[in-house]
Amino acid sequence: MNTIQLLYFARLRDAFGRADEAFALPAGSRVADLIALLIARGGAFADELGGARVFRVAVNQEMAQPGDAIPAGAEVAIFPPVTGG
Repeated sequence: MNTIQLLYFARLRDAFGRADEAFALPAGSRVADLIALLIARGGAFADELGGARVFRVAVNQEMAQPGDAIPAGAEVAIFPPVTGG
């Protein structure tokens, strides 16, 4: 198991009731694996990450795709898309 630091922003922080947490993730996990583990918690996690709600993931401050690996000790941010103007 690898421990990563999860960061939640905006509506996700509010829905999950926390801004961050340490999370034990099996070695060799990818972004899609992490999201599946979070959805399995149920409740707000399933509602926000498992449905039609849109969100983005960054690994070590780089935008990530579902198939991207998550290295040990990574910082993983999950956040809704934002627009600027």
